[in-house]
Amino acid sequence: MRHVIGPGRPQARPGQVIGLLGGSFDPPHEGHLHITLEAMKRFRLDRVWWLVSPGNPLKSEGPAELPRRLAAAQALVGGHPRIVVTDIESRLGTRYTAETLEGLIGAYPGTRFVWLMGEDNLAGFHRWDRWRAIVSSVPVGVLARPGQPASARTARASRVFRSHRLSVAASGLLGRAEPPCWCHLPIPLRSISSTALRASGQWVR
Repeated sequence: MRHVIGPGRPQARPGQVIGLLGGSFDPPHEGHLHITLEAMKRFRLDRVWWLVSPGNPLKSEGPAELPRRLAAAQALVGGHPRIVVTDIESRLGTRYTAETLEGLIGAYPGTRFVWLMGEDNLAGFHRWDRWRAIVSSVPVGVLARPGQPASARTARASRVFRSHRLSVAASGLLGRAEPPCWCHLPIPLRSISSTALRASGQWVR
């Protein structure tokens, strides 16, 4: 299936290494910014794109309106020259990561993409649509987050792709490694979460 992005899409050059941090960002918060900056530095990424999704297929309740979440993410990023907030999944018409990656790889020939996700996502990664294809199409960077410190060892995905795991010492090679390849990166943790912000009433859908 061919996806068309149209005008206003993020810019990327062949040879650049672009990290992709997908999510609802409902709401975006300092934790997102923290793991983005750590990933950029440790994985040696040229840019990181925040893929603000129309909605998560694995969640029954929909997020706040997309324009509101985009505006909040852009305000948080504050014009950082290497972080791009985008609704590219909405432009592509995709809802699943595997499908989004196919569209991006086709639209940006020669650009190297790295999928970024928190350690909490790793535990349920095997429930994602075509999760094996995701790992086989782009390198994956897993960033340690609060809540599930053992998931990197026990998750089904980490067991299946155990032999393709980069050491922390080699994390800077991830962006130019050939998939399947992944790296679990322990970073200083921040306890803030979108769920907690909604529960406290600081963000109302």
